[in-house]
Amino acid sequence: MTNYDRQTATRRFAQGFTEALAGSLTGAAGQPWKLTVLENTEPSAQSGSPIVFRLALEGLLRGEFFLEFHHELVKLLASAIRNLGAQPIGDDGQTLRSVLSSAMNMFSSSLVADYGTVTCKVEQVLSPALKGMFAIPLAAEGPDSPSMPVTCYLNGKLIESLSPNLGTKTSTEAEAAPFDPVNLNLVLDVELSMSLRFGVRQLPLREVLELASGSVVELDRQVDDPVELLLDGRVIARGEAVIVDGNYGLRVTEITEPIASNFVR
Repeated sequence: MTNYDRQTATRRFAQGFTEALAGSLTGAAGQPWKLTVLENTEPSAQSGSPIVFRLALEGLLRGEFFLEFHHELVKLLASAIRNLGAQPIGDDGQTLRSVLSSAMNMFSSSLVADYGTVTCKVEQVLSPALKGMFAIPLAAEGPDSPSMPVTCYLNGKLIESLSPNLGTKTSTEAEAAPFDPVNLNLVLDVELSMSLRFGVRQLPLREVLELASGSVVELDRQVDDPVELLLDGRVIARGEAVIVDGNYGLRVTEITEPIASNFVR
């Protein structure tokens, strides 16, 4: 995956999650909250001690990402949620963790088409090692609050498991994906049955029942037309019939498509 692909995939991932998180925050606070993925690549400096959560993903999409919340933002959210009668966020971040879990549940449903079922564990971390991770700056804004920074950090394992075409891959493109030669090497010694086809002919049942020794069935192929080599009913090559040590053989003159593609469909 190129650097451009990484940036595109990670920003799509961040955009999808922030939309789910905005919905979860709105539901928890009873007021509309908006989260925006910012265009700049450097996160804003935060005063005070931020609250950081780690979200660990398991499944075809696996890895970790972290959310770093501005201390003042957490206080505002605590106040809004408390007004609805919920437990305050407090220092342990229990309510905020619940909000994040709810957001991830919503977001994971949109990942099923590309990655199947993705599970997530959310926990608050006190001393995260965020240096060197891919940082995506966000901005959170409530109805009565200024825009405040939130930063999303993705670790390398998550970035590598993201597809560069997240959410845009069609089934046709998925079928056309290149095969992994390492996987193909595992079955190179498997023996396969192959057959030659000199031609075909459709006959009514009456004529089939009338077949006897000496009957001649005319095929749909001229004498100089190529013979087809079949693997599991698929034509993989064409050529001309030859005699090899008293046996029929085939001198290949045409490969219809890359033969390896027949093993990875």
